[in-house]
Amino acid sequence: MRKLIFGINVTLDGCCDHTKGIADDEVHEYYADLMRRVDTILYGRKTYQLMVPFWPHMARHRSGPTKAVNDFAQAFDAVKSTVVFSRSLDHATDGDKTKILRGNLQDEVLKLKQEEGKDISTGGVDIPSQLIELGLVDEYRIVVHPILAGEGRRLLVDVKLPAMRQLKLAESKTFRSGCVALRYLSQ
Repeated sequence: MRKLIFGINVTLDGCCDHTKGIADDEVHEYYADLMRRVDTILYGRKTYQLMVPFWPHMARHRSGPTKAVNDFAQAFDAVKSTVVFSRSLDHATDGDKTKILRGNLQDEVLKLKQEEGKDISTGGVDIPSQLIELGLVDEYRIVVHPILAGEGRRLLVDVKLPAMRQLKLAESKTFRSGCVALRYLSQ
């Protein structure tokens, strides 16, 4: 069975607004490595529209400011398929590579996990929060940035778990910037 991996950047005070944080080369390298390990990306509409067409365009034109940013763009663009859960999105901007689903999130994700292939990556807030609540996330990759944002979107604000979930720390890595990448596995 394929694993569902949730990756996100957060500040020390739990803000996961994409405009906060340090998007340095080490962080881009970290997430490029994750993108190379998956063949499906799972997003909600908001995150999909933030990521596409931005990263595919950068990949095609190699227009990033550094090699690490361009490498992330290439790795992101090379992922075989994207699945978007949305009630309002009519069509995908990247053609046949993206499938829009409107069905039951739990049922659709369980089907995806049963398919052959590499692991599945998810990011953003709304859909991952629902996936965490449903107990469908197998691995968490959280990069904590040494910043107190003070305001912004928070992670897992409305999640109502039926019981506390214990995670197992599988790996941690400290970057030169002071960011800490944490990899946790569901138990």
